[in-house]
Amino acid sequence: MRCLMCESLSLKHICKSCQSTYLKPSLYKRHLQDGTLVLSFYKYDDIKDLLHTKHTDIGFYIYNILAKNSLKKFANTFNMQDTFVSIAVDDNPDENYSHTAILNRVLNSSRIKPVYNKLLAQDSVSYSGKSRAYRLANPRNFHLKAFKQKNVILVDDIITTGTTLLEAVKILQASDKEVFLCLTLCDVSP
Repeated sequence: MRCLMCESLSLKHICKSCQSTYLKPSLYKRHLQDGTLVLSFYKYDDIKDLLHTKHTDIGFYIYNILAKNSLKKFANTFNMQDTFVSIAVDDNPDENYSHTAILNRVLNSSRIKPVYNKLLAQDSVSYSGKSRAYRLANPRNFHLKAFKQKNVILVDDIITTGTTLLEAVKILQASDKEVFLCLTLCDVSP
């Protein structure tokens, strides 16, 4: 097959050379309105064409590559004393897979244990290209399924206005969970 970025022959959808050149993660920090820390690994504009594959068959492979190049590296260097569970925002499979579950899965490490299908949106409203006012007027109305652990890392693919993550943090806190931080693949802010 050919690399999607440089079109050279490759065994992967994006060759190792392009991964190391164009998909090298950086760390971007941002805080939600309640003060919760959000760490992101890419700027949206740098990987937006790759992100747009998430609702296609090839998106499964692209999200795996992005996750391994960023979140997996984070998990392997995460050395807090406590253990945490990671929970993806609305990891219910859409089509054939869940892009947020892919991100969550690679966090499995000595200090982070992913759990699945715990935070599901009851309203499947699309926020793509919508304003902050629209997002606030149309909440996702998350349903949280019970789990034992208290310390949580929240995972999503993109942070735009932060309304989705803030809504998720609030429902977790209402269930006596402590959200240590949020991890997103990319940040839309300039």
